[in-house]
Amino acid sequence: MYSGSIRGNGDETQESWKPLLNTIPAFRGSSECFAEGNRSTYIWKSAAHQLIKFSHTSWKSPTFLLEWNTEKRSEHNMNFAHLHVHTEYSLLDGSNKIKEYVARVKELGMTAAAITDHGVMYGVIDFYRAARAAGINPVLGCEVYVAPGSRFDKTAVGRDEDRYYHLVLLAENNTGYANLMKIVSRAFTEGYYYKPRVDYELLETYHEGIIALSACLAGEVQRNLARGMYEEGKKAALHYEQIFGKGNFFLELQDHGIPEQRTVNQQLMRLSQEIGIDLVATNDVHYTYAEDEKPHDILLCLQTGKKLADEDRMRYEGGQYYVKSKEEMAALFPYAPEALENTQKIADRCHVEIEFGVTKLPKFDVPEGFTSWEYLNKLCFDGLKRRYGEDPDPALVERLNYELGVIKSMGYVDYFLIVWDFIHFAKSNGIMVGPGRGSAAGSIVAYTLAITNIDPIRYQLLFERFLNPERVSMPDIDVDFCFERRQEVIDYVVRKYGKDRVVQIVTFGTLQARGVLRDVGRVMDLPYAFVDSIAKMIPKELNITLDKSLKMNHELKKLYDEDPQVKELIDMSKRLEGLPRHTSMHAAGVVISQKDVDEYVPLALGADNNVVTQFTMTTLEELGLLKMDFLGLRTLTVIQDAIRLVEKSTGVKLVTEKLNYNDKAVLDYIGTGKTDGIFQIESAGMKSFMKELRPQSLEDIIAGISLYRPGPMDFIPQYIKGKNHPELITYECPQLKPILAPTYGCIVYQEQVMQIVRDLAGYSLGRSDLVRRAMSKKKGDVMQRERQNFVYGNEEEGIPGCVKNGIDEKVANKIYDEMIDFAKYAFNKSHAAAYAVVSYQTAYLKYYYPVEYMAALMTSVIDNPGKVAEYIYTCRQMGISILPPDINRGVGDFSVDNGNIRYGLAAIKGVGRPVIEQIIRDREEHGTFRDLKDFLERLSGKEVNKRAVENFIKSGAFDSLKGTRKQFMIIYVQIMDQVAQNKKNSLAGQMSLFDIVDDEQKKEFEVTLPDVGEYQKETMLAFEKEVLGVYISGHPLEEYEEKWRKSISATTLDFQLDEETGRTKVRDGSREIIGGMITSKTIKYTKKNQTMAFITVEDLLGTVEVVIFPQSYEKSQQYLQEDSKVFVRGRVSEEDDNASKLICEEVIPFDMTKKELWIQYADKQSYLQDEQNLFRMLAESEGEDQVVIFCKAERAVKRLPKNANIQVEPGILSRLTNYFGEDCVKVIEKPIEMKG
Repeated sequence: MYSGSIRGNGDETQESWKPLLNTIPAFRGSSECFAEGNRSTYIWKSAAHQLIKFSHTSWKSPTFLLEWNTEKRSEHNMNFAHLHVHTEYSLLDGSNKIKEYVARVKELGMTAAAITDHGVMYGVIDFYRAARAAGINPVLGCEVYVAPGSRFDKTAVGRDEDRYYHLVLLAENNTGYANLMKIVSRAFTEGYYYKPRVDYELLETYHEGIIALSACLAGEVQRNLARGMYEEGKKAALHYEQIFGKGNFFLELQDHGIPEQRTVNQQLMRLSQEIGIDLVATNDVHYTYAEDEKPHDILLCLQTGKKLADEDRMRYEGGQYYVKSKEEMAALFPYAPEALENTQKIADRCHVEIEFGVTKLPKFDVPEGFTSWEYLNKLCFDGLKRRYGEDPDPALVERLNYELGVIKSMGYVDYFLIVWDFIHFAKSNGIMVGPGRGSAAGSIVAYTLAITNIDPIRYQLLFERFLNPERVSMPDIDVDFCFERRQEVIDYVVRKYGKDRVVQIVTFGTLQARGVLRDVGRVMDLPYAFVDSIAKMIPKELNITLDKSLKMNHELKKLYDEDPQVKELIDMSKRLEGLPRHTSMHAAGVVISQKDVDEYVPLALGADNNVVTQFTMTTLEELGLLKMDFLGLRTLTVIQDAIRLVEKSTGVKLVTEKLNYNDKAVLDYIGTGKTDGIFQIESAGMKSFMKELRPQSLEDIIAGISLYRPGPMDFIPQYIKGKNHPELITYECPQLKPILAPTYGCIVYQEQVMQIVRDLAGYSLGRSDLVRRAMSKKKGDVMQRERQNFVYGNEEEGIPGCVKNGIDEKVANKIYDEMIDFAKYAFNKSHAAAYAVVSYQTAYLKYYYPVEYMAALMTSVIDNPGKVAEYIYTCRQMGISILPPDINRGVGDFSVDNGNIRYGLAAIKGVGRPVIEQIIRDREEHGTFRDLKDFLERLSGKEVNKRAVENFIKSGAFDSLKGTRKQFMIIYVQIMDQVAQNKKNSLAGQMSLFDIVDDEQKKEFEVTLPDVGEYQKETMLAFEKEVLGVYISGHPLEEYEEKWRKSISATTLDFQLDEETGRTKVRDGSREIIGGMITSKTIKYTKKNQTMAFITVEDLLGTVEVVIFPQSYEKSQQYLQEDSKVFVRGRVSEEDDNASKLICEEVIPFDMTKKELWIQYADKQSYLQDEQNLFRMLAESEGEDQVVIFCKAERAVKRLPKNANIQVEPGILSRLTNYFGEDCVKVIEKPIEMKG
C-alpha cells in the first residue's frame, strides 16, 4: 500500500518527500543521500519502514494507518490555504502585517488566504482590498470567544481558561459576512467580559452562511480531549455541527511542536472517523516569517508589560507560528492529506463581495407637502434673502441654482438637510456653532442654510473645492460646537435617527518610530539613558519612520552600522513599527446610517462603554457611510461666555455675525503681538509674525493662518515684502493679477491654484480641482500630463490651454512650476477663513472687553491650574486684578467684579458644583451671608461638610465676612457642632436656652472670634495654592521677581509643549538656568544604591521637573528643602509628547547668588584718607561678595582685592550705612553666569 507513492525514481517525487523524511526523528538529514544512484531505493525503503514504525509509536491505534490513502494524489499538486491567521489587528498579539502577509501568500503560490483575528474584524477591509489587488481570494473570518454559558452571564467560572473557548468562523458568502458582523458586534455590546464573547444562542441565530473550525487547543472540543474527556469533546463537536449544519463544521488539526497537540490530534482523527466530521489542518499564524519570532516575542512582552528576561510570562514557544508553505504543512500532516485538501475546498467555497462607493445616506423627514428637494430649495432661497436682502443679485441666484443642481445630481439633498437640521437644533438651543470649517465654507448653499457663516462670494471661496461634479466623493462638513455642549447635539442626532443607527468611530494608536524604540528598549532591558539617546536621534517630523531616520541622520546610521546593540534594537523595532497598539474613540467622528450600523460595519466597545465602529473613518467613507464630525471647540465656549459676561456687566448685547470685521483698532491690536489667549495666534512664533505682518484686514489674518505652517513659512518674507511695497509686486501675466492681488503676488491657497488653472488655461473648476489634488498628493504622472494640457491645451477634453490665451509657453511653464512648488503646501482657504473669523472674534472681545474675555478664558481652563496660573500672570501684566473667590459675590465660574476678575468658586478643591448651586440659590432667596455662623446655619444639612468649609476659608472665600482666615480656621468646627446640636434639639422639640432669652442676652451666647490675628503671608499663599492650585493674593516669589528675571535664561513656560509645534521652546541638550521654589521632592535610589532626586521647581508662570543624578545630588542636597528658593543650572532633556525636563548640574539658593557692595566717596582724596578705617570695618566680615569703591568727583571705580571680600548681611550693612549714610552704600545683585 505504501509502495505506490514511495516507490519511483523521479526526482520530483523524491524532492516532495524530503520535508516529510525530515519530520521523522531517525531520518533527519538522511534525505541528503537521495542522489547517490542505486542507493536511493534503499533509502526510500527504509524511509517507508521508519514511517510505519514512527506511526506505530505515535498513534496507539495502527488502524488509522490503513485509512491513509497515500496514493490518492501526489504531494506535489496538493493545494493548501491558511485558514487560521492573526494579523496586526489581533492587537499586540499578532505582528503579521496585512500587506506583507498577502505578499508572502502570493509568493508561496497559494490562491486564497484567511484573516481570523481574535474577537475583532478591524482588519477585514484592508485585507480584502490587499488580497483582491494581489489576485488572492480573501476569506473573511474571526476567531471568536465562546462563553461556556450565556454571553450575558458576567461572573467568574472555574479556572481562568474556562472563561471562554476559541472558535474560528469564516464567511462563506455575503449572508455569512453580514451574520459574522452581527455575531462579532453582539460579542462586544452584549457579551463583553474580559473579552468580547459569543454564546450558542448567538451562533444559532446567525449561523447561516458561516463555516466554523474547532480552533486551537483553546477550542471547546480540543480542551475536553486534552483533559481526557473524550465523550464531552464528542458532544461539543456534535453540538457545533448541529448549529452550523453538516459540512459546515470542521475539526482543526494544528502542530506547533507542542506535545499536547500530538495527543489531541490523535483523538481528533479518531473522533472524525467516529462521527464523520471532516478534518482541516491549520497553522496558528501570528507573524509572517520564521525569523519574526523574536520581534513577535517582544510584542507579547509589550502586551503583558514584561521583559524578555522574565521567567513566567506568556510566550509562543517553538517559533512555528509563521506563514508556512504548502510543503511545510504537508510535512507536518503526512497522516492526514485530506485535512490539507479541505483547506483549499473551504477557501474555494468562500466568496464575499463588498460594495464600495455606494452611499447609504439616511432619509430626512421633511414637513408634509414637500419633497426633500423642494424643502432644500425653500430653505436655501429663504436664506438667500436673509443673507443678501429681499432682491438678491441674479448672479447669486444663478450660483445658488448651480450648486443645488450639483447637489441633486450627486444625490446629497438629504445630506444637506440632515446637517442643516442639527445645526438648526444647536442654534435654537443657544449652543454656539462655529462659522464653519474645511471646504464647506466655499458653498453658498451652506451659507444660505446657515451651516456656515462666511460669505463665499466676498472671500472668493470655491464650491468645487468642496463638491466636485467631476469627482464623486462624499461631501465632508465638519462642524465646531461649543465644547461643553457638543454632546447635546450628538444626543439629539441619536434621538432623531435611533441609537442603533448613530455610532462613534474607532481610531488606532500605532507604534511610531520613537515610541517603538523606547518600548522595545524597555522589553530588552537596555539602559534607559542608552535607549533615550537613540530615540532622540529620530528627527521630529510628521510621519517619520526608522528607515527615513537612518537616511536623514548620519550619526544614527553610523551607530547602527558599528554598534551591534543599536543594530538589534533598531532591527527589532523596524519589524514592529507601524503596528496598531490600541484602539481609541475618534474625538469627533459619528456615523449616521440608514439602517442599523451593524448591517454594514462590525461594532466594538470604546472608552466608557461607548459603542464604536470597528472600521476607521476612511474605510467607512469608502463603504459609502455618512460620517459627520461633531467637534468641540473650546474657543466657542469662551466667546459665548465672554458675550454673556459683557451683557451682564455693560448691558451691551453682542452678536458675533454683526461685529465690524474691519475695525482698524482691533487689527492694529493683533499687530502688537500681545495676543495671549487669542485663538490660533497666541504662540510665540505667531505673535512675532503678526507684529511683522501688521494685518490691515481679515484677508491678512486668513493669509497669516495659512502661511504660519512648516513649508509655507519660507514664503512669509516674500508676502510681507509685497504687502509693504506693493509697487515691487510683478505678475508673470496680467491674468494672474486679480487672482493673486489679495495675497500680494504669492500663491497661498489651494483655491488660487484652481483659479489659475481655470482662468489661464480654460479648465472647468471641477477639472482644476483634480489638478490641485494631483499637485498636493505629488502624483508625478498626472502632473506631467496636465502640464501639457495647461500649456498647449487639449481639444478632445475641451481645454484651450495657455498658449491659445496669448500666454507665452515659457511663462506658462514657469507658472506651472511655481504652482507645483506652492501646491504642496497650499492651504484650504475656506478652512483658514473660518478660523480667521474665530481669531478675529476673540481679538475683538479681548480688545474691547479685556476683563470679560479673560474671565471667560480662565473659566474654560478652570480644571487646569497650570494654564490658569499662566493667564493670571497675563492679567497682571494687563493691569487686571484677580480677586479671591467670595461666598457673597462669586459664582461657579470666573466672573467680573467692578473691573476685576473674581475667582470662580468651582475652582476650589473639594467643593462640588451642587454645593455652589445651593449657595447661590440661598443667596438669591435670602440675601448675602452676614457672618460665618449665618452661612453655616443657612447651609447646614446641605452637602456642606467640614472639608468644604475649611477649603472655603483657605481660599479666602469668607474674607468678606467679619473675621480673618486664621480666626475662622480656629472656630469653624465649634460653630458647626453647635449648629448641628441646635438642629437636633429643635427636631426633638426641646427648647434651648436660646429660645427664652431676649436679644440682648443672646449676644452673650454668640461664639466670639478668638483674638489671634491673621496668618503670615507665606502661610496664606500656601493655603491658596493647596485648595486652588494657584496663588491669588500674591506669589511667594513676587518680592524676588527682579532678581529672578535677571538670573534666568528660561522660564518654566519654555519647558511646556507648544500646541502648534508639538515641541517645547527649549531644545534638547541646551544649557539653561531656571529659578523658583522647590514645591516637591522625591528621593530615588539607583541600582548601585546611590541617592538621586526629582524635584519640582515653580516660578511665577508654572512648574518644571528637575532630575538630580547622584553626583549633583551629593553637592547640592543641603539646598533641596521644600519651599527653598533656588536657581538651577542644567541641561534640557526633551521628552516625547511631554513637557521637557532639566537635568541638574548645579543648585544655587537665591540668597547665595553673588552680590557686590558699592561704597561712594566724594573724591579720591577722601577715600585715601579713610582707607585704613574702611579696611578695619570690612575685616569684621568674611565672604564671597566683592567691595567696589566709587569716587564721585573723578567717576573712578576701584575693585578691592579678594582679601577684602565680605558676606553682605544685615549686620555689616547697618554699620556701613550708619557710617557713610544711606545714599552712599548700595548692594547690587549679580546674575548667575552660564557655564559650558
